[in-house]
Amino acid sequence: MPELTAEPRALLPDAAIEALWVSADVTLAVAVIARVAPTGTHTTLVGLTFLAATWALVWRGDDERVRRAGLALGGLVIPGRLDLRAASRAAGRAFAWALGLMAAVVVPFFLLWRLWWDPRMTFSLGMRPAELANEVLGQVLVIALPEEAFYRGYLQSRLDEAWAPRWNLLGASVGPGLLATAAIFAVGHLATVQIPARLAVFFPALLFGWLRARTGGIGAAVCFHASCNVYSLLLGRGYGLY
Repeated sequence: MPELTAEPRALLPDAAIEALWVSADVTLAVAVIARVAPTGTHTTLVGLTFLAATWALVWRGDDERVRRAGLALGGLVIPGRLDLRAASRAAGRAFAWALGLMAAVVVPFFLLWRLWWDPRMTFSLGMRPAELANEVLGQVLVIALPEEAFYRGYLQSRLDEAWAPRWNLLGASVGPGLLATAAIFAVGHLATVQIPARLAVFFPALLFGWLRARTGGIGAAVCFHASCNVYSLLLGRGYGLY
């Protein structure tokens, strides 16, 4: 009687293969945009690419899949009557989480930022309220929301299906998917601007991913991501560096 042998197992689960394949395609797409599109359109086109991918992969699916991916946005993208009270609670909770984490990192970030950039000028911001409001709105809608929707909403959620979270970190259940997503996020930033320092976004991405796991949605990660970007922008403008 011939000896029975077990069928070889796939090196990667289907969910991981899909997620890695999609992330490679999206990274290539944003790299092409950075190379061929007019400079002033890069950020908008990249953001639209992330939103289009997220829509195709999650938002156009069933409501339960949208919720599992943390992409319900307080019910804003779920068909049917919007529960304004529930949406307001979700928004308030997301903002509170982002504000709390921002309070914890603002001083260490400032010290590391000064060490890295070594500014020589005295801080002087001089931004008008309307200009600041425009920057905040742009950071939320054009950068943070599209990136968090794709990376933490689709990618991290999909990788967690393949590699189940196994560690409890300050109340969040996380696993290899968080690390892999942060690494892919960093590579995506390097693909648009070929400066090795861009890979440093791996570290804040760990916090974005932790927020996604801790809160169950991307709202807090969007708020915190945008806050970090605005804070860095204010420092750069105030010290005349960028």
